[in-house]
Amino acid sequence: MTLPSLPYPAWEDTKTSLHLFAQIVGKIRMACHPKLNHWWHVTLYPNIDGLTTGLVPNNEMPFSLTLDLRNGDLVVRGPEGERKTVPLAGQSVASFYREVFATLAGLGITPKIIARPYDMPFDTPFGELTDPAPWDAEAVARFHEAILSIAGVFEAFRGKFCGKQTPVQLYWHSFDLVLTQFSGRRAPPRDGTNSDKEAYSHEVISYGFWPGDANVREPMFYTYTYPEPDGLGVSPLKPDAASWTGEPGGLMGLMPYEAMRSASDPSAALTAFLTSAYTAGATAAGWDIEAFRRLDAVDL
Repeated sequence: MTLPSLPYPAWEDTKTSLHLFAQIVGKIRMACHPKLNHWWHVTLYPNIDGLTTGLVPNNEMPFSLTLDLRNGDLVVRGPEGERKTVPLAGQSVASFYREVFATLAGLGITPKIIARPYDMPFDTPFGELTDPAPWDAEAVARFHEAILSIAGVFEAFRGKFCGKQTPVQLYWHSFDLVLTQFSGRRAPPRDGTNSDKEAYSHEVISYGFWPGDANVREPMFYTYTYPEPDGLGVSPLKPDAASWTGEPGGLMGLMPYEAMRSASDPSAALTAFLTSAYTAGATAAGWDIEAFRRLDAVDL
């Protein structure tokens, strides 16, 4: 597992550009994909090239969009196998938005989205963000390298859980890479938006990585259990650099990316973090840990 240097302030402006491009792509997927439980139809997935929608069925006009972080393009694949590209570097958000929709229209695909940022410090419509969008290709490559490594460990970890869980996916509103596991039991009703209510309709333990933002000025791994059970913070997290933060009712487990990166074996350190978070949350919440333990197949 390789975790490259990823200091947030050094690529903050580029990260904002990528975040906005990802929001446009994610909103297109959300508009065209059949709705899935817990809003899983809105996410993007890490792949060897970057971040992708995967197949978007879109009735009789299937397509896919991939933010190719290796080559600096959005790759549009159409229903007949067409392949079109839209450059990422040298664009404004407005020009990228217009070019993406023009490319889709040329393939007969005409999604309708709310064309403004969501859950960001500003909500200026995409079409009005006309300043050049900063693009540091080397920083983007380091971010891609990081999420590929992290996703690989997440996938190995999720393979040990024999219950309902999400794919390893990136939520474009908050720009974090997430894995969530479910107990199968309903959670108490909660306030908030309809998406919040559905996302947290059942008990979960969630694990994630975010690269940093205006409030958290460094990349960070995190975990939380919802609804938060009594005694969650009693069980320590591993490795030693990880800890619970916040007050009961709002506990979150955190481990700085740089501490994970500097571990002698970052893959083992991340696995220890995920495992200790699961053990703490599942034990405190009374999950049937044995029932969720994977039995290795020997007859396939």
